Amino acid sequence: MATANRGQWSGKTGFILAAAGSAIGLGNIWRFPYTAGENGGGAFVLIYLAFVMLIGIPVVLAELSIGRKTEKNPVGAFKALVPNSLWPYLGGLGVLTGFGILAFYSVLAGWTLSYLYGAVTGIYGGVMNAEESAALFTHLIGDPVLTISLTAAFLFLTVIVVRKGVSGGIEKATKILMPLLLLILIILAVRSVTLPGGSEGLAYLFTPDFSKLSGTVIMSALGQALFSLSLGMGAMITYGSYFPKTENLHQAGIAVALFDTGIAILAGLIIFPALFFVGVEPGAGPGLVFIVLPSIFGSLPAGQLFAIAFYALLAIAALTSTISLLEVVVAYFVDEKGWDRNKAAWILGGLCFVLAVPSSLSSGGSAMFTDFLGTGLSFLDINNIIWGNYSLTIGALLICLFVGWQWGIPTALESLESSGHKMPGRNFLGFLIKVVCPVAISIVLIYIIVTQQYF
Repeated sequence: MATANRGQWSGKTGFILAAAGSAIGLGNIWRFPYTAGENGGGAFVLIYLAFVMLIGIPVVLAELSIGRKTEKNPVGAFKALVPNSLWPYLGGLGVLTGFGILAFYSVLAGWTLSYLYGAVTGIYGGVMNAEESAALFTHLIGDPVLTISLTAAFLFLTVIVVRKGVSGGIEKATKILMPLLLLILIILAVRSVTLPGGSEGLAYLFTPDFSKLSGTVIMSALGQALFSLSLGMGAMITYGSYFPKTENLHQAGIAVALFDTGIAILAGLIIFPALFFVGVEPGAGPGLVFIVLPSIFGSLPAGQLFAIAFYALLAIAALTSTISLLEVVVAYFVDEKGWDRNKAAWILGGLCFVLAVPSSLSSGGSAMFTDFLGTGLSFLDINNIIWGNYSLTIGALLICLFVGWQWGIPTALESLESSGHKMPGRNFLGFLIKVVCPVAISIVLIYIIVTQQYF
């Protein structure tokens, strides 16, 4: 049984909101719309949805089964299941990956605070052109004091939540943040799709044009499905370890994946109708949220309110993700090293801030970190490649191989069904975890190695 000092979700709803919050982040609201825009809209979305069902959900369930069975962090989980083996190093990779991602993700998350402040003060709700918007963004990311301060502020918020524990901190926060996030999303989506020309945005998002399909589009869809669900770094193992034994875990896991996917689609419903309303090209790339959108808010009815709501949404989504990233590392030190949770949260949050400083300086704040070691890549880019691409992909692949071939599908299913709720499609799920998922994830890994096209 889970010990009192580890904590436990109060029930299935608390877990779903917290785990969905872990998965829902800038990947859904920033990355999904611009990736869909770059890859032709409807065809990309259709393939992405298929990959969520066939790859994303099975890997989520594989991780949750490990967490529930052991009630431990990723390292402790593999130690308990296969002692005296190399598998605990996979758990260690997950902990390192969570920490590595947090050290650069917190920088991007900090940007959302600046944009929220700018929206509230009217900077991003007024009329400006794309050049003025780009200049504001360049100033933000190139100001070392501002970017470091924003990163510190975001990590401070994250620590404040995580230090309070599972039910008293993470669950309590996500029970407020997630309904608020969903409410803002729905209001903005309704407002956006009812704009003149909004139907063109809907057609772009939902009408597949298979002539635009290519290997790159398929790989982008598969990468989005994998990375948007926080797979391969032990977050779902950790969150699953706090899941009550009496609740239906496989149902909750599927709900998390569907919730995460629905949020990405809602983000598309907000952004594409707004773009078509003002006649902006949907394939604008990574600058879509931080450069293109600020330049069109002034053209929208009640543009400032739209801007405030949208950047509040981004900040909330980023916070629910940073909470889970820090929790993976904190859980390890609480479980394996016997640290007090409060101490672990503050020390690890502080260490993460120190490691985040180079990333916060790598977009113009420091020449050394902007072109790190003469690679032509920023320090932040290199960390995203290491932790957000290679490490996550390798972690997800090894988890599938562990559950499918080492631990065994029957044992994983027994863990998922330990509450007495039978898993539908058991044999099909086993086939996906053992065969389809490892093959698909291996293809992603080979793709990024060969093409050096990163997600």
